[in-house]
Amino acid sequence: MKAAIITKFGKPDVIEITDLPQPKLKKGEVLIQVKAAALNPKDILIRKGKFKIATGSKFPMQIGHDLAGMVVDSNGSTMFKNGAEVFGMINGWSPRTCAEFLHVSEKELYWKPQNLSFEDAAGIPLAGQTALQAIRDMGNLKPNQKICINGASGGVGTLAIQISKILGGYITTVSSGRNLEFCHSLGADKMIDYSKEKITESDQKFDVFFDVFGNYSFPKTKHLLTKKGIYISTVPGGKIIIEQLKNPFRRQKAKLVVVKSKSQNLKWLYEKIETNLIKPVTDKVFPLGEIRAAQAYIETKRAKGKVIIKIE
Repeated sequence: MKAAIITKFGKPDVIEITDLPQPKLKKGEVLIQVKAAALNPKDILIRKGKFKIATGSKFPMQIGHDLAGMVVDSNGSTMFKNGAEVFGMINGWSPRTCAEFLHVSEKELYWKPQNLSFEDAAGIPLAGQTALQAIRDMGNLKPNQKICINGASGGVGTLAIQISKILGGYITTVSSGRNLEFCHSLGADKMIDYSKEKITESDQKFDVFFDVFGNYSFPKTKHLLTKKGIYISTVPGGKIIIEQLKNPFRRQKAKLVVVKSKSQNLKWLYEKIETNLIKPVTDKVFPLGEIRAAQAYIETKRAKGKVIIKIE
């Protein structure tokens, strides 16, 4: 099968398309013919070797965690039959969705929303579950509570706006000026252009500060939080881990969202998509052979929504 791999840590030119053996299934796994895979900042950091403690340094290393495709070997699954259209995200640190075929646990999948293309569906699982687990589960956002989403126009941010709206929050977004109306169209109530206004100088108070972009820390934003406000980051690092350890001793909390694919969360997203409460935002679709260009585009940090790899 054709698959995208990296041959060493480095720039996008370490990516190659090669032939790999079709994966063998274990109990509880199904075989997917991948139709589309989404790229995420996590893939870029893995390629650069930022997470080699987790991934190891054994090459070749495959690419990708998001997928949408068709079950071609259900392997005795009680949930999915051959021909089922599914979407999902693989857990852990063994990326492999940018390939023609994929073995994956049935617990990390759900049926693909029928009103989405494979390309649009592939962009939902990682970003959608990150936003859902951060805002609903960690932030515990309630109706009429205020949330600030920093980095609102990217893959996680666009879904975070829509999820916050479903949960009844009052949403402030931070993005570039060219994306203000775009954020408003997704459900933002107040939009801030970071080139004209510093959110840290705002007199607003937020129940949740969701730092998708990762350029603010808890110490720099805690004055923006309500007395029991919660700061949530998507970017791992020593500082946020230390801040989490201090949580038992203070009312304001700092948290790091480490997304985990769960079928019940995919079901929640599926239901909201099927009823048009959530709509995916796909920026660009690249063929598998142009995955180097796709990763380079993500590194510009100008993507509006998701960048997708189409598997022919």
